[in-house]
Amino acid sequence: MRPTSLDRDSRAGAQLERGHGHGHGHGHGRSRGLAVEGAQLAYERRVVATDLDLELPTDAFTVIVGPNACGKSTLLKALARVIAPVEGRILLDGRDLHRLRTKEIARRIGLLPQGAVTPEGIRVDDLVARGRYPHHSPLRQWSRADDTAVTAAMDSTGVSDLATRFVDELSGGQRQRVWIAMLLAQETPILLLDEPTTYLDIAHQYDVLDLLRDQHETGRAVIAVLHDLNQAARYATHLVVMKDGHVVATGAPADVLTADLVEQVFGLSCLIAADPVTGTPTVVPLDRRGRGYTADPIAGSHKCQTPVKM
Repeated sequence: MRPTSLDRDSRAGAQLERGHGHGHGHGHGRSRGLAVEGAQLAYERRVVATDLDLELPTDAFTVIVGPNACGKSTLLKALARVIAPVEGRILLDGRDLHRLRTKEIARRIGLLPQGAVTPEGIRVDDLVARGRYPHHSPLRQWSRADDTAVTAAMDSTGVSDLATRFVDELSGGQRQRVWIAMLLAQETPILLLDEPTTYLDIAHQYDVLDLLRDQHETGRAVIAVLHDLNQAARYATHLVVMKDGHVVATGAPADVLTADLVEQVFGLSCLIAADPVTGTPTVVPLDRRGRGYTADPIAGSHKCQTPVKM
């Protein structure tokens, strides 16, 4: 285990790296990623999602969207092996996820669940260090490579200055960054995050999404569940749309996010306009009280897409 803040000084002579590191140069390029093959997902006898066939690109920032209770979080749990499919398989690099050893999975897939509970009285650096657990064994304890991974994770998430603070004293945005730092310290090529922006104010939401995009650009596969369609379209390179336990569309946001789809899946009449900053699709709701709506193209040259009448 990692030396905590109480005994770190007494273990200054940390073990040297033994060649078991799993940094960005070790594994990201070899990953073939996650796939779902004919899966049915259920809690006890209640079926939540069925007939799922899906490939998650290894080079993508994938965002899963859909109405409440459509199976988004359940799918993410299945991808992390938190739950097992009733039928079908979840595959990692073409192998059945449920036939792999737990630590092997933990070295490949990192999960940040929704509403992660912070252990009482734990410091920031000690929580981040817990991400190194999959790399340890009776023969390999804390090493300089672990220190390097923890330091890099805290630097990339901007929480290094908070290292000696107690996590339960932090703001919601700071706390979420610490949890993401723990996820990054795990050094997995695949990151799964369930609604990572929930309960954050808008500035912190974009801070977290910018951070995840940075991780995608370093070579990690990022798979996140989000509620905000406009944020999903802005950050995702690959969109998965779910409704009533089924995947109804996948692909690039510009190809998938249409007024017709938004109305069918979310029950919202809208226009799809180009974001004036990024050019990505933006959902513009129509007046729901029937007063009519006259749209001018956003930023002059951007065209709006009129909704399809159902």
